[in-house]
Amino acid sequence: MSQLFRLDNQVAVVTGACGKLGPVWTEALLGAGARVAALELPGAPPSAAFTALTRAAGGHLRRFDCDITDRASIESTARAVVEALGEPAVLVNNAGIDQPPDTGGNRSAIDHLPIEQFRRMVEVNLLGTFQVTQVFGGRMAARGQGSIVNIGSLYASVSPDQRFYDHLPGDLPFLKTPAYGASKAAVVNMTKYFATLWGSSGVRVNTLSPGGVLGGQDAEFKAKYGARVPLRRMARDEDLQGPLLFLASSAAAYVTGHELRVDGGFTAW
Repeated sequence: MSQLFRLDNQVAVVTGACGKLGPVWTEALLGAGARVAALELPGAPPSAAFTALTRAAGGHLRRFDCDITDRASIESTARAVVEALGEPAVLVNNAGIDQPPDTGGNRSAIDHLPIEQFRRMVEVNLLGTFQVTQVFGGRMAARGQGSIVNIGSLYASVSPDQRFYDHLPGDLPFLKTPAYGASKAAVVNMTKYFATLWGSSGVRVNTLSPGGVLGGQDAEFKAKYGARVPLRRMARDEDLQGPLLFLASSAAAYVTGHELRVDGGFTAW
């Protein structure tokens, strides 16, 4: 059964590979035998986790510069990936903009939230994912094979609980922007669109929606969040890797158009 989860000799593409979750997906794919094309903005500094993976993976991990909001950049990168590694069989649309809790500086009340902030989040999280899917997914459909995993969020299904943040100091309360959840909800719907469009072409398209993932949050936030989750904790990196491999591999050969919520039961309440 374990062979169902293998990706030996397959090429996988991960967008936003140098950020918080990019190395999590990349490590899982490498461990399953894939060769990984790591896409990231030109000049973006690699995280310590990504640097460690690069040293350990050798020629199985290659970084490529790509701006997912620029169609020409995506097309150029796709050609470079194919030339260097081969045709991709797996695409993980991970790149996106989130809004971590700040230190109380540049905040706005909801009725004065800058439209530019909203627009930029939609541009990257939704339009960027769409364009990468067009280019790489189109190649998969032409070949008759592929798996696309879009990274969603629990906030695609529920509204942020602003009480998680009410202990943070600042002149104005910290508010999780509505743009993040709205953009991720749109990604979930777009997943269904491409799943039905390309199903007959052998391409599966699914969403993996994580809950809150540990990553340097303050103790009070972690306590509040954990109390809201049936499993009583935030997600760890390794909690996400098995679900990704399931969706990416032939273990999920009859799964498409699905949103897999890996949230410890958060959205069950």
